[in-house]
Amino acid sequence: MRLIVAAVFCIALSAYAQSNRPNDLQPLPEAPPPPQPQIDQSLEPEVTIIKRGEETVEEYRVNGRLYMIKVTPSHGIPYYLLDENGTGRFSRRDDLDNPVKVPMWVIFQW
Repeated sequence: MRLIVAAVFCIALSAYAQSNRPNDLQPLPEAPPPPQPQIDQSLEPEVTIIKRGEETVEEYRVNGRLYMIKVTPSHGIPYYLLDENGTGRFSRRDDLDNPVKVPMWVIFQW
C-alpha cells in the first residue's frame, strides 16, 4: 500500500513540475574563461650549466641565492646537493622524490 502511495505521489509531483515550467526560458550565456594566474618571474629558478670534461654541474638560483646543485658525473647516476635550511650548508640527495634513506648494513655474508 505504501509503495502505491509513493508511486502516485512521484507521478503527481513530476506532472506538477512540468505544468509550472515557464515557456520563455533562454539558454545561459557562455561562461567567461578563467583568469590567467600572474607568474612572478623572480620566483623562476635561474639555471647555470657548467661542463667540466664529461661531468655536468647545474646550479639553481632564486633571487641570486644558490639553493640546489645537480651533479651529473661521466660515470654513475646524477645526485643533488640541497641547501634545505638556507644556511649555505649543502646535503647530498640521490633522489629528490624520496628523501628518506633506510640504513642498510651487511650483517652476515657467505
